[in-house]
Amino acid sequence: MNVVFVDPAFPPTQRHFVRALADVGASVYGVGDRPGEWLDDELRSWMVHYHQVPDVTDVGVMTDAVRWIQDKVWVDRLEATIESHTLTAAQVRENCTIPGTSVRTAWLCRDKPSMKQVLREAGVPTAASTAASTAEEVRSFAREVGYPLILKPRSGAGALDTTRVDDDSGLDEALGLFGAQHVDSIAVEEFVEGHEGFYDTVSVDGVPALDFVSHYFPNVLEAMRTRWISPQFVATNRIDSVADYQELRDLGRRVNEALGIGTSATHMEWFFGPKGLKFSEIGCRPPGVGAWDLYSAANDLDIYRQWADSIVHGQVWGQPSRQYSAGIVALRPERDGTISGYSGVDDIQARHGQWVLDAHLPPPGTPTQPETAGYMANAYVRMRHPDFDALRGMLDDVGRTVHVFAN
Repeated sequence: MNVVFVDPAFPPTQRHFVRALADVGASVYGVGDRPGEWLDDELRSWMVHYHQVPDVTDVGVMTDAVRWIQDKVWVDRLEATIESHTLTAAQVRENCTIPGTSVRTAWLCRDKPSMKQVLREAGVPTAASTAASTAEEVRSFAREVGYPLILKPRSGAGALDTTRVDDDSGLDEALGLFGAQHVDSIAVEEFVEGHEGFYDTVSVDGVPALDFVSHYFPNVLEAMRTRWISPQFVATNRIDSVADYQELRDLGRRVNEALGIGTSATHMEWFFGPKGLKFSEIGCRPPGVGAWDLYSAANDLDIYRQWADSIVHGQVWGQPSRQYSAGIVALRPERDGTISGYSGVDDIQARHGQWVLDAHLPPPGTPTQPETAGYMANAYVRMRHPDFDALRGMLDDVGRTVHVFAN
């Protein structure tokens, strides 16, 4: 099978998809915006050809590149695993008559108001929401639904630029910020109270062949706005033994069906609170922030290879062991500047060293990143343990004990 893979070099986790495709027998044709000589020998060895383009999100440029490859070989699949690439990839598939995620599905997974409207019509429980292009449309929705509200760009990924507003003055301030950024359309939705997590799958013909559940501590919006918090997300190994997770799995299947998601990785966020289980949003792509690396370490399974098997062979053969829960705790510097040192690292190693998967501790002199940059932006520790609650306690201990100092 010949597979065109979009942007094999960046971010660094992209190489794992290329490696896995080659491992299961695909001939990989990489298309990216970096010069070929920037790619290391190992990455190049997994591809039969690398094609440089000016911009992997330019539909015309990408269509020309794929047609050039089609003049040489039959292209069976075109795959993209980065959120900002998925819609372009779908449009190129349509232009070049390549099977895979459709333009409709990719659009619905990017445009949150449209996504939620389709899911509400399918009976999927989700927050009230709308797309707004004017301030008056936002204010009208606020009068109808009430506060708090969540505002975000329509096609955004993650918590970046997501804002909670609690009253009229907060709404005016948020609208001013979006206007200053020249955002011409935003998603506005009801704030859903509850615990937040995500449900990730490798789905084949719309049915999850592999699935994983992770929990955020605290919820993402608070974690990405509060410097002193050392936020975590933890993948549980109790998914097969806790009855409540079946409702979440059923929800995931219904979402796949309603949005037309076929053979693809998925990343679905959810809330559970006083109003029960609520859908938040979904991407037809893998999760970010190294989640698949945690799943692999927790389950004695190469998730990338299972994904590659789903693309190339239309099925997966491996199954998760559920032996461990695994998680990450982000460690923020005390202030912006440059990292000057750490304390508490030796204490954590002495107490929990056997359960540490890895730790990223940037050396002194490294510029700090803001808390909005995410869980892996500065320092972090990743761990696993057979007991979910014990792992939570160890991650809490890391967050309390390890301090990142900055000048």
